[in-house]
Parts: sequence; C-alpha cells; structure tokens
Amino acid sequence: MLDHIGIGVTDFGRARQFYIHALAPLGIEVVMEVTAEQTGGEPACGLGEGGKPYFWIGVGAVARVHVAFTARTRADVDSFYKSALAAGGRDNGPPGLRPHYHANFYGAFVLDPDGHNIEAVCHTPE
Repeated sequence: MLDHIGIGVTDFGRARQFYIHALAPLGIEVVMEVTAEQTGGEPACGLGEGGKPYFWIGVGAVARVHVAFTARTRADVDSFYKSALAAGGRDNGPPGLRPHYHANFYGAFVLDPDGHNIEAVCHTPE
C-alpha cells in the first residue's frame, strides 16, 4: 500500500490548478501546502482526502510517471476525464472498459501538463 507519492513539475502554479480541477470529481483536494521557506527550496502541495495528503507535487526533476487514482463509480471516471481535459490535460485513453486487465476495469487516462500519465479507475461493475 502506498502512503504517498510525489512528482516533479515544471510549472507549480499550472500543475496545481490542473490537479485541483482534474481530481475534484474523485473527492481529492489540496489538504496541505508547504512554502519554499519550509522546504528549503521550492513550494509543494499535497492532495488527498480526509486531511491525509497522499499525492504531492513540487518543482523538481521531471520524469514521466503513471499514477492511478481510485474512483468510486464509473461516472466519477467520466467526470475526472472531462475535468482533466478542461483543465489542460491531453487525452491518453478515453473512459471505457479495459477487459484485458479484468472484466470490471473501467478507466480513463490523461497526460498532465508535464506529460505524466494520470488515470482514474473504477473496479466495480456498474
């Protein structure tokens, strides 16, 4: 089980806005922010739920990353995809079943402004 993950971004403000909008349909929001003074370098923010940050972004070395977020419903996957595209993401696989993973795997994929492959997936039959 992952506790948290952090990725480097090239433009903190742009990435922060992208993730705020793209992840809102999944119930994920900014729950913690740290300043450049606190980190000793660049600002960062942690997104998550219930006060627990588990997805962090900050300015740093950028390498392509794949992160999958759990969606409660297939409708949430659809909303994630639409919100992510509206926030500046690029299509990397529209919402739909991916039976090659398993019969109920319903996911959508977008590339964030730095080219990271961001996914929302629902594993339940709906």
